[in-house]
Amino acid sequence: MYGSTNCGSQRFRCKSCLHTYTFHNYLVKTHNEKVWFKLWIREGYSVRQLSHLSKHSCSKLQRIIQYWLDNPPESRIDFPEVKHILFDGTFVHGRKSIVALMDNSDHRIRAGMYGVAENSTPQLTSFFIPLLRKGLCPESATVDGNPQVIRLFRAIWPNIIIQRCLVHIQRQGLMWCRRFPKRTDAIHLRRLFQKVVRINNKVEQEKFLNEFFNWEERFGSTINSKPEKGKVFSDIKRARSMLTKALPDMFAYLENTSIPPTTNGLEGYFSRLKANYRQHRGLSPKRRKNYFQWYFHLKSK
Repeated sequence: MYGSTNCGSQRFRCKSCLHTYTFHNYLVKTHNEKVWFKLWIREGYSVRQLSHLSKHSCSKLQRIIQYWLDNPPESRIDFPEVKHILFDGTFVHGRKSIVALMDNSDHRIRAGMYGVAENSTPQLTSFFIPLLRKGLCPESATVDGNPQVIRLFRAIWPNIIIQRCLVHIQRQGLMWCRRFPKRTDAIHLRRLFQKVVRINNKVEQEKFLNEFFNWEERFGSTINSKPEKGKVFSDIKRARSMLTKALPDMFAYLENTSIPPTTNGLEGYFSRLKANYRQHRGLSPKRRKNYFQWYFHLKSK
């Protein structure tokens, strides 16, 4: 040992050449600086705000951010423990979208990926197959009703229980029935859609089904046989078709309380994610993808 530097670091002296030197642990330094990257991801702080907090220059903070964006995290999730999931997607950058999978037991994101479209079977397959290899075997999945997603879930996990999101069914049905419908069949169908999210037990389920079958007996055959192709009538046909196809997968949550009836938890997560992402627009495509990987890793809830 040979005294210390002006910064307080220990100085050493070689006994052979008598030169002095110090040791630098750059790995520790890099990980200590990661705190500013975490604030950039989690809180959506700008580089200028971080510079004010850390007293580092903006260029120094940009180098820290770029370093961690170029080194995405590795997943260490115990997928066999995940049993009841929510799955959904959303657009975040033009027509580019992300998909995410949430565990209903603790409402944490277990997997997510940027650049995967919900209506693309090859892209969804590339997302699900690695999860299957890591041990993911869910008992149920709550989804928004996208047919490609449902078919793929049943192809990969044949015994999975599908729960259709009740909020998506209600929202789409009310939109097709209009806010102030004039047709008698649309008025009665709209009342049915208003009850979708208020079914909490078997008695209410039975009452809802009876009301739907009565509506179907009264209006269904007439709607199906009419050649009319107007916009309003076509939307009523769509609403009837959607509800008819959704019925088999609407009430799984009444059999098992661990199954969520809606994807609201995931929708709320997406809202917070997009609010943070808007603070960092302008990332390159590669770093944009890694940004979302870091976000899912650091802010999974």
